[in-house]
Amino acid sequence: MANHPKPTSAPLTTLTEPDLAVLQSEPLLDSVGQALCDQGWWLGDAAVDPDLTRALRADLETLRARDALERAGIGRDLDFQLAERVRGDRIHWLSRANAVQTRLLDQMEALRLTLNQGLFLGLFEFEAHYAYYPPGSFYRRHLDSFRGAANRIVSAVIYLNEDWGEDDGGELVLYAETSSVELARIAPRAGRMVLFLSEELPHEVLPAQRDRYSIAGWYRLNASVNNQIDPAR
Repeated sequence: MANHPKPTSAPLTTLTEPDLAVLQSEPLLDSVGQALCDQGWWLGDAAVDPDLTRALRADLETLRARDALERAGIGRDLDFQLAERVRGDRIHWLSRANAVQTRLLDQMEALRLTLNQGLFLGLFEFEAHYAYYPPGSFYRRHLDSFRGAANRIVSAVIYLNEDWGEDDGGELVLYAETSSVELARIAPRAGRMVLFLSEELPHEVLPAQRDRYSIAGWYRLNASVNNQIDPAR
């Protein structure tokens, strides 16, 4: 990565199929850091507690029923634009004003502290939004952060879809940094979490055959200027 060291960590035992929620198990937290160092991404099934996963899904469905989701765009600030040819999801930013969302944000804060302690990344905050993809919608290949921007460092995706089948589509595809080689194709199954290096791994969301619910988030550096904290979006 530009402007800060690539994650490094002492050898640790990596567990590929965790039995417990990742945020409740120290060995699994260690495995996250090791995977980010070794391959730039980590996948954990049952990474989020099932009760919390269901509560988040219900919260997102309530927001959708209230027409409280916004069309997602690309770019930031003055460069922001809507571009359905690139992405077709609807989003709602998570806030601590909501009790269910706060439960997840608290857990992701615990993970931030662990990543900083183990990998010396200097992550400053976590921002996230719900993402609803209507059937047939997608998000073309992209990077979450450009090299040298030193903004989004580690991306996180959490899935909320119950009973997701092989024919339902909607996979997240992670690519090698400078080629079209697929590193992973990940189905959006409930409770599953994916973490990957924002500047290094291009990725896309393939079209789904049914409603697709998830949370997209990013661990960021402090991009403050003149003691004014860079806003989360």
